[in-house]
Amino acid sequence: MAEIVKVYKEHLPSLRFIGKCYTNADRDGGFGHKWMEWFRNGWFGELETLGSEMNIDCSYLGFMRCNSNNFENTFEYWIGMFLPSDTSVPDGYDFIDLDEGSIGVCWIKGKEDDGSIYGMHDACIDKFQEHNMGSFMDDNEKRFYFFERYNCPRFSEKDEQGNVILDYCVYLSDQ
Repeated sequence: MAEIVKVYKEHLPSLRFIGKCYTNADRDGGFGHKWMEWFRNGWFGELETLGSEMNIDCSYLGFMRCNSNNFENTFEYWIGMFLPSDTSVPDGYDFIDLDEGSIGVCWIKGKEDDGSIYGMHDACIDKFQEHNMGSFMDDNEKRFYFFERYNCPRFSEKDEQGNVILDYCVYLSDQ
């Protein structure tokens, strides 16, 4: 059973998220098969050669955005990384430019293999609201921005009980 073990606010500089975009049509239960494709094709290695943003956690990301009033038609699931805002985008990738701002972060602790850490969106939203972080940023298409951050070693190294920690983050509104 997954549980939220930490909730906090973090500030990020202006960034360029570089990756590949998928939609609900690409789902096969989830997007695990797309992650396998990324590792098989060495796409993270290609992005890592572009540099890194030294003031942030440069983990691999599952970056999502959607308009909650039209989830089915607006949901996007991106796989990629945060890079400096002036990074050139290689062929075969796309990007999202992100302004400097704050994010809410939940640490979700649980077993990766049973999938329970991936079904905690609503619980994280509740926790953000409890911690006065309930105003979420949206763009001109009314899409909210949230992401899974696969931090090394929190996510990559299991504890004594076989648990990992997945960071679940949402961009916050300045209001």
